[in-house]
Amino acid sequence: MLDTLAHAETEEFENTAGADPAVLFAAAYRSFAGPVQGYLTARGVDDPEAVTQDVFLAFYPRIESLTGGLQGAKSLIFSIAHARMVDHYRRLERRPLLTPYDPHDDARTSPSAEDHAVELTGGAAAMLEGLADEHQEVLALRIVADLSIEQVAAIMGKSAGAIKQLQRRALQNLKAQTLKRNQANHE
Repeated sequence: MLDTLAHAETEEFENTAGADPAVLFAAAYRSFAGPVQGYLTARGVDDPEAVTQDVFLAFYPRIESLTGGLQGAKSLIFSIAHARMVDHYRRLERRPLLTPYDPHDDARTSPSAEDHAVELTGGAAAMLEGLADEHQEVLALRIVADLSIEQVAAIMGKSAGAIKQLQRRALQNLKAQTLKRNQANHE
């Protein structure tokens, strides 16, 4: 049975039936928001507060066709809450089980090909480190960002011919550094 506070709400709801939906909604929300959230929490819904709000958002458009006063509202609200709870568990069943990566649980004994390649080359950033700032910038814009010569010229404030020369010199310097690094690795 409804407590005395809810009894006052019952009278208000019964007296305004068919009138202002906002008044009916407010009475139903004050009476049942807490119990709905408790029900959803007890049923293990991940975010019971958000689902409670969804329940009342789904309830509001149905107020005008509601019969049975506050008891009818209670029945409808908990029907919606139950449906949302069922939807929650259906979504969980379809969702793949995700587990976080823990490097301590990784039983591989050989490094990946990517790790091997990065060790040999030192990565793109390491390759560019030995170049002058302008050479680094032009290679990053042309190769990494895949911009045209005209776009790079506009960004760097130089002519297209100057960018072509910078790129050519940067690639020559990069090639020389890579050859030195490879010779050092093989000796």
